[in-house]
Amino acid sequence: MSEPERKKKKETLDDIILRLTAERGQGKTICPSEAARTFRAENWQQLMGEVRVRAIKLAHAGEITIYRKGKPADPDDFKGIYRLGLPKEG
Repeated sequence: MSEPERKKKKETLDDIILRLTAERGQGKTICPSEAARTFRAENWQQLMGEVRVRAIKLAHAGEITIYRKGKPADPDDFKGIYRLGLPKEG
């Protein structure tokens, strides 16, 4: 979905994170910057803090998992580079 289409449909940052992780599929992850760049192509770096906040909220809701070094991370206690993916099945 292009940026103008997203604005027309008012896709939120949460929607984008959920859509991108679902499109990537089980066992694969996205970089948080992918969500930021999808939401806003220019100056996307300014969104990285908000992506983190939204990812933590979605992780608490059980909709996504935050991964560090390929393993699920505690949403309340992770630092550094992280990725976002679907929760593990089962």
